[in-house]
Amino acid sequence: MAFFQVNFFSKALKRQVPFTAFVPVDTFEIPGQEPVERGPIKSLYLLHGYAGNHMDWGLGAKIQELSLLHNIAVFMPSGENNFYLDDTDKGELHAEFIGNELVEFTRKTFPISSSREDTFIGGLSMGGFGALRNGLKYSQHFSKIIALSSALITRNIAGIPEDFKDPIADYNYYRRVFGDLNELLGSDRDPEALILNLKKDNAVFPHIYMACGTEDFLLKPGRPARGTCGGWAGPSAPPPHRPSAGPTAARNEHSPNRTETL
Repeated sequence: MAFFQVNFFSKALKRQVPFTAFVPVDTFEIPGQEPVERGPIKSLYLLHGYAGNHMDWGLGAKIQELSLLHNIAVFMPSGENNFYLDDTDKGELHAEFIGNELVEFTRKTFPISSSREDTFIGGLSMGGFGALRNGLKYSQHFSKIIALSSALITRNIAGIPEDFKDPIADYNYYRRVFGDLNELLGSDRDPEALILNLKKDNAVFPHIYMACGTEDFLLKPGRPARGTCGGWAGPSAPPPHRPSAGPTAARNEHSPNRTETL
């Protein structure tokens, strides 16, 4: 298993940016056994949560093991608390970076499949929002979306007053990241609106997996999106984001007893 720490110049962000990656290119063949035909290497672009960075998943989850087991390269960029959305005022296009530039750069640099069917995006909390929004916005690249404990907060912050403040941030932060909050719902920064538009246009639609703990504070804001996607299915199950599966429990309060899955 090869582990990479990469810096390259991003045109979308106008500076050098880092990402980490696990790429299963150096698998060990046991002498005397028939070589295993692994096929093309798939890719997963895995996004961290609020206050995290590109090291979170590699340090807090069994990503290396899963990468090798499923023959999938995992690329982990930094989102810098911007919810993986474009900041046109600063000229930092985080969504364009995730949805186009990083995909194109990694396909040119690593021996991975360029097929949409082999290309996935996933994330946790803020990264779950980024995965869902950008997996839909750039659905020409991504065939599957994994959204875990997603911070689908658009309904919560739409139209908030200028003196608004919650335990995470205030009006100024949400205004800077999401734009005009009075026009947020129905915009292309609203994952529900993107889902409806793709359905209306009969466009290519990614397969979506969503999960959130039943005691997670992000469960309630995430439920409207499940209906837009088509409703929840599946029983409650043990949480997928304990320290063995993801970095959440060590970084924030996403610590459910059970999960709901889509």
